[in-house]
Amino acid sequence: ILRTGSGTEFSLSLIMNNVSVITMFFLSGLNETVNHRFVLFFLSLLCYCIIFLLNLALTVTIILDKNLHEPMYILLCVFCMNALYGTAGFYPKFLWDLLSPVHVISYYGCLIQTHVVYSFACIDVSILTLMAFDRYVAICQPLKYHSFMSKQRVIKVACFSWFTPFCIVAVNIFLTSRLKLCSSYISRLFFIVTLACSRAETIINSIVAYITITVYVFHGLFIVWSYVYLIKTCVKSTEKRAKFMQTCVPHLLSLLTFLVTILFDVMNIRLGSIVLPQTLQNFVTIEFLVIPPIMNPLIYGFKLTKIKKRICTVMFFIFR
Repeated sequence: ILRTGSGTEFSLSLIMNNVSVITMFFLSGLNETVNHRFVLFFLSLLCYCIIFLLNLALTVTIILDKNLHEPMYILLCVFCMNALYGTAGFYPKFLWDLLSPVHVISYYGCLIQTHVVYSFACIDVSILTLMAFDRYVAICQPLKYHSFMSKQRVIKVACFSWFTPFCIVAVNIFLTSRLKLCSSYISRLFFIVTLACSRAETIINSIVAYITITVYVFHGLFIVWSYVYLIKTCVKSTEKRAKFMQTCVPHLLSLLTFLVTILFDVMNIRLGSIVLPQTLQNFVTIEFLVIPPIMNPLIYGFKLTKIKKRICTVMFFIFR
């Protein structure tokens, strides 16, 4: 039982056959936010509102404007929809925890949130891979582009790129749900496997996790190869170089932003508890839910000419 200062009680575990079955988790990683919770709540709410409005605006703009129903913009639309999906799985609960006197989350609520957050990250990698392939075909194989990257095919592939990571992460979460846990205290904002009673039980989890990581490392290698090939190709042609600067630079900036935030998160997992204070660990843990969802719509909105013109037209009619 967890007892708060107001006398409210929360059941953290249920004893069955001398085994502690965790039903609630206590988020100990948020303990240091108590003194600044109202400031953090305001900043987090402002951040979420900006993310929601920017990505929704770009999504709606692409859906409503038939001139933007091209492969590159369809993928961008899916990219923004994924940002809405991932942040919706994190921010509402996080905002509630900042104002709550006790930071708890149900066992199944934690599994669902973990699934949403990590499937969001994997889907981002899949979409970035599709964007890289789209640009490769558009610049290196322009005569085949419209036949190979038709609207119907792009929509099908985009749906597949969403559904597959969703299922892969679901398998990882299912394996996690089978573990017997020996603690109900989570220091990271969403991290359960480290609470397992026996390391032997996590062997299958580790194998599946490494397979998942390998799959997305190959995604990353393909992205790197495609852009290296694009750069080598575009150096030889002024026309292709201009096309690369116009359409590929936003993708590269998005990719760089995403990779840097993920790299910091991996470093935090390995070294964070040793060299970083808890507050900074928390920020590094959630930065891929803060920086890319804000930066991506801004990068594409300002860099891609068609979207910029469409947004300017809408803003003109609103504020005239």
